[in-house]
Amino acid sequence: MTIEKHIETNIAQLKQNGFVIIPNLIKGKMLSDLCEELDHHFNLTPKSEGNFWGLKTKRMGRIFSKSQQARNLAVHPLVLGIMNKILEPYCERIQINLTQAIQIGAGEVEQPLHRDDELFPFPKSSAEFMVNAMWALDDFTEDNGATVVWPGSNRKPSLREMPADETIRATMESGSVLIWLGSTQHSGGANNTTKSRAGLTISYCLGWLRQAENQYLAYPPHIAKHFSEQLQGLIGYKVHRPNLGWYEGQEPDLLFTSTPDVLPAQDLFTPELEALSREILQVRQQNELAVN
Repeated sequence: MTIEKHIETNIAQLKQNGFVIIPNLIKGKMLSDLCEELDHHFNLTPKSEGNFWGLKTKRMGRIFSKSQQARNLAVHPLVLGIMNKILEPYCERIQINLTQAIQIGAGEVEQPLHRDDELFPFPKSSAEFMVNAMWALDDFTEDNGATVVWPGSNRKPSLREMPADETIRATMESGSVLIWLGSTQHSGGANNTTKSRAGLTISYCLGWLRQAENQYLAYPPHIAKHFSEQLQGLIGYKVHRPNLGWYEGQEPDLLFTSTPDVLPAQDLFTPELEALSREILQVRQQNELAVN
């Protein structure tokens, strides 16, 4: 099956159920390196302070500074292809909303039910504002805190308690990925075992929205310049045309090479707006010639 067919198949399930699990997408050295990179930082990270985040749970951001393999996951062709297909109809380019590695500790209770797109407090209509990918670092089981999802809730009114007979625990093996829509109601599961379970969330959203994790503080230019050009664009070092996110009227990726004091402002338009601008200017010039 081609990657395009895989993308379409998974999108069909996403739209119907609000989530999809892709099993064993990474394995071997890539998976072991990812776990090793993040284990070091989990050991240094204190438990969260808040009932929503989980008092027995560790959460950490700035993941692209902490893991080379996480940078690779962010641009995984299958996952990124799904994100683009879902989100790009509503924006000129998509962006990273947040990165968060999550280690649910032994004895943690189930997180409150929520939709992630509640971050954006206005009606969504038929558009999705956000899509998330949770990469399983450990096996996700019924007992150790596998993410709880409510299938089809992306097409239902919001509730704060999921009907117990309608919930699904997203069990999956290490190296698998759970993808869910921002409109899908879900929660972190309760961990009823004696060991923690870890996962890595990389969230994507429309390019014109405020990101949950401040990517420019997480990855200032002296750090982001070492990322791939594709990842630099995803975290926001690229203008969302027309004219959102510029630096001195130019593409912000110029900060990777220099920071001049003065720069000429540029028209950072979509091709359609650029053509319209030229057309208006031409008509104006023709009218001026006719008058003269």
